[in-house]
Amino acid sequence: MRYLISLGIVGLLVSGLAGVKYFQIATLIRFGEAAEASGPPPEAVSTTKATADAWQGELTAIGSVEPVRGVTVSAEVPGVIKAIRFASGVVVKAGQVLVELDSRVERAQLASLQSRLDLAGLNAGRSRRLAAADAVTKAQLDNDEAQLKTLAADVEALKAQIERKTIRAPFAGRVGIRQINLGQYLNAGSEVAVVESMGSVFVDFSVPQQLLGGLEVAMPVRASLAGSPQSEANLGKIAALAPTIDEATRTLKVRAEVPNPKGELRPGMFVNVAVVLPEQKTKLVTVPATAVVHAPYGDSIFIVEAKQGQDGKPANGGQAAIARQQFVRVGATRGDFVAIEEGLKEGQEVVTAGAFKLRNGAPVMVNNSVNLNPSTNPRPSNR
Repeated sequence: MRYLISLGIVGLLVSGLAGVKYFQIATLIRFGEAAEASGPPPEAVSTTKATADAWQGELTAIGSVEPVRGVTVSAEVPGVIKAIRFASGVVVKAGQVLVELDSRVERAQLASLQSRLDLAGLNAGRSRRLAAADAVTKAQLDNDEAQLKTLAADVEALKAQIERKTIRAPFAGRVGIRQINLGQYLNAGSEVAVVESMGSVFVDFSVPQQLLGGLEVAMPVRASLAGSPQSEANLGKIAALAPTIDEATRTLKVRAEVPNPKGELRPGMFVNVAVVLPEQKTKLVTVPATAVVHAPYGDSIFIVEAKQGQDGKPANGGQAAIARQQFVRVGATRGDFVAIEEGLKEGQEVVTAGAFKLRNGAPVMVNNSVNLNPSTNPRPSNR
């Protein structure tokens, strides 16, 4: 009897444990079915409305700054530097003396020649008076006149030689770093410094041959420093177009003249160039560039829409939202904005932050508490 009672108690305990485990498993199954029915949790995203803007047509490129006038000043004749009349980086006037070479020997020779020239002038004058009275021969007069002219030419040649030992600025501009020192011997052709004009610069850039339509001289051009948000765009104009296309790149070289009043554009710099085209695009749908998802198979954006129920009406009273992936054709860019040429309409709500974690039909929760403030001309501060 005792064994039967013990077996009954054990059976009751096993049955109880089996019932508890069955209840736990059933509860988990119901939770799983409920989660599957409700779908994945919504992703938090930020959104904005697609807008229609009118952008001025532009042709963008990367240009290189060149001086309007820039030369390397060098010595024409050899000599020892006697005086240096400039400092590195200063602004000089046209004809201003930069360097003086030692010319004491030439000046002494000039004094000797000048004395001989004075004597030749007296002799020629005396011969003219005597020739008028038939007191000297015509040959003597011709010889004295030739001697006078020869010495006069020698004096002028020596003066030119002395002047060449004075190195002057060929035009007004800024002098570069000095390449010489006092007392240094310069050979003919030795570099002294670089002089570059101020006020305007040339910006050279290339345009693909398929974009040459409508490109003309005097069209306005904007140039701004690449990678410098604080730099303001300088407005210039196209100065010249190359006559031929580069066979290697199939591009045309264009030169623009751009004012440079602040001296920000220095020769050798890279700049962003935008040629302002005469036509203006209208009704161009634009979105922040962060809304575009780039992939090898194409560019796309996520449009936020109300979740539809089985009856075709918004589910949950229109409170639930999903993200629908839409492939688009991207056009030009302006600062933080990009134009959508195809695949988007004005007024549609697009995801601007968090699009990378979405899939087509994913539930979303819109949170626009953080304002990105995109701009067509962003100027972020340096940190």
